[in-house]
Amino acid sequence: MKKGLMIVLAILISVAFVTTVLAQDKKAPAPAAATDKPAAATDKPVKEKAVDKAKKAGVKKFAGEFVSMDEAAKTIVVKGESEMTFDVSKVKKMAKFAAGDKVNVVYTEADGKNVAKAVAKAGAVKEKAKEKKEKKEEKPAAEKPATEKPAAAPVKK
Repeated sequence: MKKGLMIVLAILISVAFVTTVLAQDKKAPAPAAATDKPAAATDKPVKEKAVDKAKKAGVKKFAGEFVSMDEAAKTIVVKGESEMTFDVSKVKKMAKFAAGDKVNVVYTEADGKNVAKAVAKAGAVKEKAKEKKEKKEEKPAAEKPATEKPAAAPVKK
């Protein structure tokens, strides 16, 4: 009886060790031969994936000089390599532009129209970054007290 239990116990222990060894030796499965995407495409960061989605959705960019705006029709005319008219009815924040301002337009084509999603002055991002940097430089100077507290005296034993 004891010999039978020892044999069963030995078999259980060997099965436990063998399965852990086999689990560690498993290699990654070979990539499927008929894939549409290359292996590098799955390793893209999140931002690049978002840009790819935007490209697939037909989002385009146009840069040029602001020419005019028709308030009634809610359209603007921008002259770059060519002169293009954009429907700005769906733009959430529409700034006022003067003729000759450099602008960047993000748009899509729908029903034969160029529908603007965003319109911004060229260099507006750089100006905002400069303003933030200036504010950060001003804050530390304003937060420091005029007089500093003296250091605590050392404790005597």
